[in-house]
Amino acid sequence: MAEIIQRDGTWAFDGSTIRITPGLHRSVPLFRQTYGEISVPLEAVSGVVYEPERKRGRLRLRLREGADPLLQATGGRLPETVDPYRLTVDADRGGVAEFVAEEIRHALLLDQVPQEPAAAYLLPGPPVPVSVRSSDGTVSFDGAQVRIDWADSSDRVKRATGPRIIGLHDLVQVEWLPNSGYEDGFLRFVTRETAFSKLPPERDPYTLDLWGSVRRDLLTALVAAAVTARLPHPSTRTGRAYADREGPSAAVPAQADHHDVLLRRLRELGELHRAGVLTDEEFAATKAAVLKGFS
Repeated sequence: MAEIIQRDGTWAFDGSTIRITPGLHRSVPLFRQTYGEISVPLEAVSGVVYEPERKRGRLRLRLREGADPLLQATGGRLPETVDPYRLTVDADRGGVAEFVAEEIRHALLLDQVPQEPAAAYLLPGPPVPVSVRSSDGTVSFDGAQVRIDWADSSDRVKRATGPRIIGLHDLVQVEWLPNSGYEDGFLRFVTRETAFSKLPPERDPYTLDLWGSVRRDLLTALVAAAVTARLPHPSTRTGRAYADREGPSAAVPAQADHHDVLLRRLRELGELHRAGVLTDEEFAATKAAVLKGFS
């Protein structure tokens, strides 16, 4: 057993699994504390490195592409401080950190773990049910469906549509961008019907607009990862590995359905307008955004 215990957390390697446990100190980000312990199978690892510095160093675990639904869902956009595969190490424990790294590297060589992208998720992702309250509303996932309950501060168009419930079978993919504190982020659920519709996040009833607490909004990545873990692996889509880098693929409706989806979205907006839920200005602005998204 190779193990290092730090205020930032604990890494323990038994020859086949790296068990990563976040520390309980207040300096440990809320995201890592909420995600909790992660068991990383050796076959999911592509490398490990210890980066020494004068006061504190860092242990970094690199995973194979496509092995982890969290990394797949966040696309490398998680801030470094909340990266669960990074451990801050005190300078006087650098020798222990290098020993743990060397043990993992040695096991990778012995087991001849491949470096190419994984053809299936090797980590389970966050457990379900999972629920997060964000600046735009509360998003929940129970393993079968996503539910969004809008906040009082959400756009009127969203609140008018009521809670949004999306079945897993209707989902194509999840798109996530963090709230940086300088620019808003979003959590978008792309369905067969909305794949061509790119409404602004603040008006899209399938999207959470992340504009409030950065610390709390980051937790929406856990929902994104839990959903992603239960969608088809990207390597299975349209015969291309990782086709989702270029946007929704095989599950996207054909162009023949494009017109029907557009008409349906416009009809929904028209009903809200006639019911007095949307003002003339709001209806015109949202209609223009829908038409632009479908162009």
